[in-house]
Amino acid sequence: MITIAESAYEPLVRKLAESPFCEGIRVAIRTVGCSGLAYVLEYSHKMDREDIVIHDRGVTLVVDPKSMIYLKGSQLEYLKEGLNEGFKFTNPNVTAECGCGESFHVGE
Repeated sequence: MITIAESAYEPLVRKLAESPFCEGIRVAIRTVGCSGLAYVLEYSHKMDREDIVIHDRGVTLVVDPKSMIYLKGSQLEYLKEGLNEGFKFTNPNVTAECGCGESFHVGE
């Protein structure tokens, strides 16, 4: 499963309030970048039967089964570093990341 760090709750609740017709935040993995995979957070307007739904203190995360393979055991955080702020995953499955930090690799 994915856990939500305390720092991420308020930003997620704000995001959900911006789109009152969505069912939750979809967390997905897409093939991109130099290392191959990247995290995607977007509004979920339609859940599929196979989706894994995580309800935690008023926040709903929606994850497709293929993405969950890469996300299992991850924690979603929200970090503020200087002028930069945003969501960040701490993922125990990552074996390599690209230099810019936008993509990652899982496996040998």
